[in-house]
Order: sequence, then C-alpha cells, then structure tokens
Amino acid sequence: MKVHATVNDSRTDIQIRDEGSRVFVEIENRNYEFQVEESATGSFLMIHNGRVFDCRVEGRPESGKPITVVVGQTEYRVTLTDPRRLRGTTGVAASGDDVARIVAPMPGKVARVLVAVGDLVSVGDGVVVVEAMKMQNEMKSPKAGTVTSLSAEAGATVNAGDVLAVIE
Repeated sequence: MKVHATVNDSRTDIQIRDEGSRVFVEIENRNYEFQVEESATGSFLMIHNGRVFDCRVEGRPESGKPITVVVGQTEYRVTLTDPRRLRGTTGVAASGDDVARIVAPMPGKVARVLVAVGDLVSVGDGVVVVEAMKMQNEMKSPKAGTVTSLSAEAGATVNAGDVLAVIE
C-alpha cells in the first residue's frame, strides 16, 4: 500500500507491505524491514537490525487524520493519507474534538471555493472543488457547522492530503 505521509510538517511517500508481524517499508528508495509486536493497546515493540524501539500510537490511524506517534522519548505528529480513499466525502478527516478537515483528494488545482470563513454549512454542502486529472471533485461538508478556516483559493495548486478547510 502506498500512502502519503506528513511527519512534523515534512512530506514524503511511503510504500508499506504488511506480512503478519513483519512490515516492509520503502521511504525515498530506502528499504526497511521491521518485526512488530503489540505489547499493549496502542503500544508496540519494533525490531529493526537487532535494535528494539518502544513505540506508542495515540489516536486511531485514519486517512488524513493526524495522530501522535511516540518512539522512545521522541514525539512525532503524523498524518497518513491513502490516495485510494480520497474520493468525494472521503476527503474529510474528523477528529475527536468534532472538527472536520476537508483535505485535497489528490494533487491538483483548486477550481472553485464555494464558502468563506464564518459561513454556516449543512451536511453535504459543497465546500471546495478540486480539479485533478481533468476531473472536478467537489469536496462536501460531512457535518453541519461553521467554516473556521479556509486555506484554499481558486487557481492554487494543492497536494494530496493538504487541508483545504476546517468546519467546526
């Protein structure tokens, strides 16, 4: 599975292959193999080249939703975006604080912005239209609320997983 990853504001593509307790990862043409054992809910031991890493995942990994990953004493903010799941309303990441983040479904160009900061939206209202591969994808609101942030503007180029709007 190929995913787009943002780790502490740094973006890259990652190829992941899971074979039971063995996980194979390719990042920027570098290959890694890990033995992964769950030690408790959300806690894992990852073994690579004889080294053992104690890891904790805070949050449920979902496409486009940021989580916290702690390796030893170091904390990382990680967002994984599965490009296969970014279609229509799946370009939305909701978080535990009842905030919906509208994310770009794939690299493309913002064709139209249908709302402004402060606008009230209902479930299913169009928020942003992104054009990619000669197709236009209207990103819709998954919830009723207020547009609190808008980072999209017509004509701007966007990357897959970029947050275009936030609805609270």
